[in-house]
Amino acid sequence: MLAAAGSEDSRGRQALARLCQVYWYPLYAFVRRHGHGPHDAQDLTQEFFVRLLEKDYLGDVDRSKGKFRSFLLAALKHFLSKERARAKTLKRGGGRTLLPLDTLSAEDRYRREPEDNATAEKLFERRWALTLLDRVLTRLSEEYETTGKRAMFEQLQGCLTGDSDLLPYAELAARLGTTEGAVKVAVHRLRRRYRGVLREEIAQTVADPAEIDDEIHQLFSALGK
Repeated sequence: MLAAAGSEDSRGRQALARLCQVYWYPLYAFVRRHGHGPHDAQDLTQEFFVRLLEKDYLGDVDRSKGKFRSFLLAALKHFLSKERARAKTLKRGGGRTLLPLDTLSAEDRYRREPEDNATAEKLFERRWALTLLDRVLTRLSEEYETTGKRAMFEQLQGCLTGDSDLLPYAELAARLGTTEGAVKVAVHRLRRRYRGVLREEIAQTVADPAEIDDEIHQLFSALGK
């Protein structure tokens, strides 16, 4: 994925754009955490992604960082350091094509977050992890809906948190009109698929598949799990 950032290959840039659309909120919140107001943060975030997708803009960013989140944060810091003097005069997009970012809902989300004394970097890690997990759950929900099992997913997703003892299999079976044995099998399959999707999503953000397990450990550490 780091190679895609400087590649002229259209598929590589499309892949980069898709990842940016998924993980843009932690970057917006990072900009807000650094003291920029909502409008300036929206302008800066939009402009950052426009620049990110331009040819050779990131030529002097350290690409030895194999993880996309580390690379992206380094790129944002690089951008902010160059744009600080212009932050108040930026025009959203400058007439160029923007990624469709819902900055209005982002600001509402940012304001609803509890106060935290952690550094902007640590909060970025936590928000990235939460965004990743939300992406995994969204994919699972879509998969179950495609196979006509959306109701099953909604009943069983609580088992992914490890709190299944709080909702006995017998009760789940009654809700779903099936047996406890069938519920146990369904939960096992859901957890296995959850792990698989999690690894697939992380694989898109690391340079080497060997880094996946370490990235999982770091992200769950960021969540305090």
